[in-house]
Amino acid sequence: MLDGSVHLYPQDGPLLRGGPEVLDLIGEACWNARASWVAVPAERLHDDFFVLSTGVAGEIAQKFVNYGVGLAVVGDISRHVAASSALTAWVTESNRGRHLWFVRDLDDLAARRAALG
Repeated sequence: MLDGSVHLYPQDGPLLRGGPEVLDLIGEACWNARASWVAVPAERLHDDFFVLSTGVAGEIAQKFVNYGVGLAVVGDISRHVAASSALTAWVTESNRGRHLWFVRDLDDLAARRAALG
């Protein structure tokens, strides 16, 4: 079970593409919800996020790192990973770190956070 330090981005709504909406999300999570992590459903991310050459993923991830907030992409991204060896490598490397994770579900996120201590 997740604790209050994770802000859950709603399942429904417009796709997250980067730019000002990412800053709004970080502000909402950090200052309003006092969260240290944001869980974003994979289906809320625009497909450009999963095409690394667009720069969208890098822009979004960098904003989270700059503000010291963890980002968890929650859900099935297998179709995107199957289409890109670069994305596969990035997901693997990100999951080794402490700032950006790709997880199956919220239970997986909770377990990973608990393992950090």
